[in-house]
Amino acid sequence: MTFPVVGMVGGGQLARMTHEAGIPLGIKFKLLSDTPQDSAAQVVSDVVIGDYRDLDTLRDFARGCDVITFDHEHVPTEHLRALEADGIPVRPGPDALVHAQDKGVMRAKLTQIGAPCPRHRMVKDPADVAAFAAEGVPGGASTSDGFPVILKTVRGGYDGKGVWFVRSLEDAAEPFKAGVPVLAEEKVDFVRELAANVVRSPHGQAVAYPVVESQQVDGVCDTVIAPAPGLDEDLALRAEQLALGIAKELGVVGHLAVELFETRDGRILVNELAMRPHNSGHWTQDGAVTSQFANHVRAVLDLPLGDPRPRAPWTVMCNVLGGDYPDMYSAYLHCMARDPKLKIHMYGKDVKPGRKVGHVNTYGDDLDDVLERARHAAGYLRGTITE
Repeated sequence: MTFPVVGMVGGGQLARMTHEAGIPLGIKFKLLSDTPQDSAAQVVSDVVIGDYRDLDTLRDFARGCDVITFDHEHVPTEHLRALEADGIPVRPGPDALVHAQDKGVMRAKLTQIGAPCPRHRMVKDPADVAAFAAEGVPGGASTSDGFPVILKTVRGGYDGKGVWFVRSLEDAAEPFKAGVPVLAEEKVDFVRELAANVVRSPHGQAVAYPVVESQQVDGVCDTVIAPAPGLDEDLALRAEQLALGIAKELGVVGHLAVELFETRDGRILVNELAMRPHNSGHWTQDGAVTSQFANHVRAVLDLPLGDPRPRAPWTVMCNVLGGDYPDMYSAYLHCMARDPKLKIHMYGKDVKPGRKVGHVNTYGDDLDDVLERARHAAGYLRGTITE
């Protein structure tokens, strides 16, 4: 029996790290990348440069692959159905992936299966947004107009893009200028953001990682703490069961991240779904027995899944964002000497302000110490900390 070939659509850092996880298993990777400079294209030996939006390109790429998977959700759904019709395993399949591609479809399905969500509905224009806002006011709109609300384009948004915090009717016009459907959601009064990461295989085996706290800065994930500190055990269990239930109901194969709000009144609400390795799971590279990337590879190949339990009481992941200091390599001497247990993961990207160019992981027995080490390293690599 020959070792299988995994076809990865998308050449970003998620593909790079998934490829890395497959190397010890002898798994071969074939990559469809936009450019030779993409993060994964720098390290995968078999790279096809092409447009994932072109069906002929996808079909040519899929030849010789035993399974197709993704590092993003943007491949047109109808193209994935065509690949399946050609007999090519696509994991996750289009019937599942559409719920990560289209927020309107996601909200409708989650509501149907009884998953807790913020109040929401599709809106057609600013006046409709005002009506939606007023619907959330107890006793009618006589005492308040119901703003602020959140508006989202149903496709294409990530890291805060395609999302608007709308405070008034006048603010509501901007999202409609792109001419794409818009979803309105209530502004949730939440304590913090959580993420429940699970992995599911084609035959139904599934594993759940500890629920984590995800801290955002300007709409971009900054810090992830595993497990979420102070999270009630019952609420953590409900979050894990919710994510596992969503994976089963949607037929997800591979990694699923369920981003959640923890509300002030003790509930959890689903914010977003991602059907691929996810930033909130990067801590698992060094902090779990089996990383999200290794388990995603196992799942798409229908291999038995690995142990998701943590190796240490606390693991912290901090993203390294680009700043005005492009020479990050020179910072390695300080970071590695200061913290020999530090794990640095860089993506091979050009440094640009605000761009995710890497992340660091720290772990240990004392949360305050682990947090300080991660934040210091990320800040020193970026150049915002100089001592």
